[in-house]
Amino acid sequence: MPTFRYVAATPEGVRIKETAEAPNEDVLRNQLLLRNLEVFQLKQRRRLNEIEITPERVPKQEIMHFSRQMAAFVRTGIPITDALEVIEEGAANKRFKQIVRTMREQIELGMPFSEALAEHASIFPPYYVGILRSSELTGQLDTALEQLSGYIERDLEARSKLKSALVYPMVVACMSVVTVVILAVYVMPKFTKFFDSLGADLPLATRMLLGVSEFTQRFWYVWPLLAVVVIGIVVWMRGTDRGQIVRDRMLLRMPLIRDIVLYATVERVCRIISAMVEAGVPLPDTMAAAIRGANNRVFEQALDGARDRMLEGEGLAAPVAATGLFPKAAVQMMRVGEDTGTLDTQLGNAADYYGRELEYKLKKLTSLFEPAVIIFMGVIVGFVAVALISAMYGIFGQSSQIGG
Repeated sequence: MPTFRYVAATPEGVRIKETAEAPNEDVLRNQLLLRNLEVFQLKQRRRLNEIEITPERVPKQEIMHFSRQMAAFVRTGIPITDALEVIEEGAANKRFKQIVRTMREQIELGMPFSEALAEHASIFPPYYVGILRSSELTGQLDTALEQLSGYIERDLEARSKLKSALVYPMVVACMSVVTVVILAVYVMPKFTKFFDSLGADLPLATRMLLGVSEFTQRFWYVWPLLAVVVIGIVVWMRGTDRGQIVRDRMLLRMPLIRDIVLYATVERVCRIISAMVEAGVPLPDTMAAAIRGANNRVFEQALDGARDRMLEGEGLAAPVAATGLFPKAAVQMMRVGEDTGTLDTQLGNAADYYGRELEYKLKKLTSLFEPAVIIFMGVIVGFVAVALISAMYGIFGQSSQIGG
């Protein structure tokens, strides 16, 4: 039976870090919820021979379409079991098809829709089940599903813009690396033999270039080792708690990257809290979902402390401001929302504002990165050209003197 490591908290706020065995992640999460534990992290501990190279997953697009279809079916009065049957037939993802079938069978046995979703909470965003559970009690299930589909769509659009903005600079950077490697490994050795055969005195730039080429060939094993080290660091930063904290702290301190990471996280947290408050989810549960959905370990740790203060009756704005991570404008919107009873509206406005700021920062970063890469490439190629041309002129000059 698989073993899982989890981090949870009791109703009194005591954090628990333990391991447990369960048939799958969904079953263990449900068991922890039945014990009144708030789950913050839940990961399977795999042996080396159990690691899946390409683990099956449910893409967010599938969840978005599911939410939008369910909203339309519920709004027109179609029974949920019939709606799930139609969605099951049209599902392209095999795992999601099986999950929808299981949910339909559970609902036919009398389980509420939100509880059937909770059995498979791992495939949904952290705020998803909480919003649907509250909306099911208030009879606004179709509205909540439509809002969820809209939020997931906006999140996918933001990720798509980020990826597309980085495609061209990354292509140029890769081409620069390939060009340098070709020059150092294949082109320069031919010139080295040519210059050695002439026995001429070479300029400093040419000697530097030939030295780099010779070092690259003689100590070629340094570069694979360097690549292994870099890959190891990336894996450590992605796969361990300590590595993720170090990674996120570094990103929040890098001059050009800091604002992008900050605005993306603030937009995500504000959007989650806004959607859940609008759905009537209690604020402590809302904050717990925002912590899981922040996708940044520095923010998760800070918001965890803010949640403890919030449970002591300090509200939302003051504990969030004490973290020192949120911009003053976002905190001010939270404070106004608390004072006027429009927290969901104010946070929605904050999410829209920081979403627009994120797009602007991305455009600015790419506008700076593209010419920087091109200039770097030009400097490398220019240096090579100058080194070779100056060497050729020097050789011809020496030949003329000898001939004269």
